[in-house]
Amino acid sequence: MKRASLLVFSFYLLLLLAGCDKNVYYAAERDVDERGWNMGDAAIFDFTIDDTLDVYNFFFDLRNSVSYDKANAFFFISTTFPDGTTAYDTLECPLANVQGQWLGRRTGRYVDNRYYFRRHVIFPHTGTYTVAVTHGMRDTNVVGFKSVGLRIERVSAQ
Repeated sequence: MKRASLLVFSFYLLLLLAGCDKNVYYAAERDVDERGWNMGDAAIFDFTIDDTLDVYNFFFDLRNSVSYDKANAFFFISTTFPDGTTAYDTLECPLANVQGQWLGRRTGRYVDNRYYFRRHVIFPHTGTYTVAVTHGMRDTNVVGFKSVGLRIERVSAQ
């Protein structure tokens, strides 16, 4: 009986959680090599846009180890449009405050952060877009990142 109750509770919890992300259009995460993320190794995200009238918000997700020894991180982000043109951006991600306390949600050895990357984006073309993310730190090989992610949400009509 307890097992059946737990199963029903889990099912409803899953439905509730799934309903919370109804505006998520795209979400993906790429793991980073534990031995270090080389500056030349890009995390690649491909997604398709079918409607050029929808409005989106872009988020950048980062998971770093608590052994990462810097208070911030920089990333170079290139977006290639379906027509072949490419836009380039730089994103600074603060990871710790001036006292050295982590800013994100800490779970065990890792800290998760989500950053607004772009707000109210309207895509100019339908088709496949490719986003490539590389770190922009001074060291060629950076140790301490676990994963990077890209999340795109539709902006709700108010």
